[in-house]
Amino acid sequence: MNPVSLKKLNEERRARRAAILVTDLSDGSDRIVREGDVVAGGLGEAVARAFRSGSSGSVEVDGRTFFLNAHLPQPRLVVIGAVHISQALAPMARVAGYPLEIIDPRTAFATKDRFPDVTLHPEWPQDVLAARPLDGYTALAALTHDPKIDDFALKAALDANCFYVGALGSRKTHAKRVERLLAAGATADEIAGIHAPIGIDIGAASPSEIAVAVLAQVIQAFRSRGAAAAKGEAA
Repeated sequence: MNPVSLKKLNEERRARRAAILVTDLSDGSDRIVREGDVVAGGLGEAVARAFRSGSSGSVEVDGRTFFLNAHLPQPRLVVIGAVHISQALAPMARVAGYPLEIIDPRTAFATKDRFPDVTLHPEWPQDVLAARPLDGYTALAALTHDPKIDDFALKAALDANCFYVGALGSRKTHAKRVERLLAAGATADEIAGIHAPIGIDIGAASPSEIAVAVLAQVIQAFRSRGAAAAKGEAA
């Protein structure tokens, strides 16, 4: 690998940004493509697929063979609220490969007894997120039903362009939430990206079923990143 490419790749990995090392196998030349960089033609389509899947491999484009070595940050799930849904969601997320951490300043709920083997922050979201900022490879699920706790985290997730933002609550509850987020400076387009009511509609009723619906929606959001834009460009 070109030392310059290696330096760039390490910078992207430290910053939790996705990058692909594109190597032309005909001459060994390589370059780094960052997520969001414009790459034309068939190679651009292959690069976009690699960013969505995280899979590395060789591709044939216009008679040339390229190897795409994808380096994606591990997606993580930040949950606001040490609630019953979170208790069911934590082990599921771990099995699915989404490290989960929980933020809840209510110390009666955020205890190691209730959440063994979970990264737990019994603090206010604004304090935790200042030290551990959100990013594009983070999903955020707001589950407390308390605006004093959820709203800051939701606005932070929108600002950070998290790949998934979901919030518990009815449509009536969400309508009030929209008003608060607009007042806090979020745009209508940003707020429209919040999944509320949270989770895929499978008729979930129990906390465990809601956790399944939420995790499925998180996975769906992660694996479909950029797909809509790609379809729009192809149309």
